[in-house]
Amino acid sequence: MRRSLALAAVGLATLLLAGCLLLPGKFASAIDLRKDGTFSFTYKGEIHVLALSKLAAEERDRKIDTATFEPSTCYSDETGEERACTSDEIATQRKEWEDTVAQQKSAAEEKKKSDEQMAKAMLGGIDPSDPRAAQEFAERLRRQKGWKSVIDKGDGRFEVEYAITGKLTHDFSFPTVEKLPMVMPFVTMIRRADGSVRIDAPAFTGGAGNSPFMGMAAMAADEKSQKAGGDGMPVLDGTLVLTTDGEILANNTDEGPAAGASGKMLQWMVNARTKDAPTALVRINP
Repeated sequence: MRRSLALAAVGLATLLLAGCLLLPGKFASAIDLRKDGTFSFTYKGEIHVLALSKLAAEERDRKIDTATFEPSTCYSDETGEERACTSDEIATQRKEWEDTVAQQKSAAEEKKKSDEQMAKAMLGGIDPSDPRAAQEFAERLRRQKGWKSVIDKGDGRFEVEYAITGKLTHDFSFPTVEKLPMVMPFVTMIRRADGSVRIDAPAFTGGAGNSPFMGMAAMAADEKSQKAGGDGMPVLDGTLVLTTDGEILANNTDEGPAAGASGKMLQWMVNARTKDAPTALVRINP
C-alpha cells in the first residue's frame, strides 16, 4: 500500500505541475433552461486551484536528498573471497559515486525547472511560486463576466459566486478562465441538432469512483498535504439543481423529475462517494 501511495503521489505531483487542476469543493449550483433557449447558471462555493496549494508548493520546493557514500565490497582476484579494499579502490568508488550523484542532482534540477515552467504556462503566465499568484488568479477571474465575487482563502482555495444568464445559441462550459488552456469543466451544456441539450457535470463526482488511480492519488495527497500544513484534498460536497419547461428525455437522478413552480426539476446531491457524474438530456425548441 505504501508503494502504491508513493507512486500515486508522484503521479499526482506530475498532474499538479503539468496543469492547474481546478476542482470543486463545497458548493451549490443551479441551471434554469427554458424552451426558447434562454438559460441561467449559478455556482456559489469553493473552487480549488491545486497548482496554488501547499502540496504543489512542497513539490516545487523539494530538495535533492543524497545517500551517504558506503564502499562496495572488494574481492580477491585469485580466490574470489572478500577482502579489505585498498585506499585507491575506495577513492575510485567514491569518485564514481560522486559523479553519479552529481548527474542525478543535475537531472533533478532540470526536471524541477521544467516543472515550474510548465506550471506557469498552464496557469496562463502566473508563476505559482510568486506570493501574489493567488491574488493575480483572483483578479483574472474578477475581470471576466459572471464572477460576482472571488475571495482567496489560502492554500489554493477560493470562495466564489458566479451567475450568468443568456441565450443558448452555442455550447456553454463552466468554468472558463482566461489564458488557462486546460480546465476540466464542472458543468457543460451542449446543443444538439435535433433541438435537445445534453447537460453534464464531469467534475461533480468522487475521484475514487471515477478512477482507482485518482483514489490512491487523493489518499497520497491527503497525507502529503497534511504534513505540509494543508487540509488535504478538496472535499466534494454540493448540490446541482436543474429546472426546465422543456422535455426531460433522460437523466440519472435517484428520484427523477419533480414538479416545480417554473417547470420540472432535477436535483443531484454529490459528494466524494458519488460514482456517476450528473447528466441529463432536455429537448427545447430548436
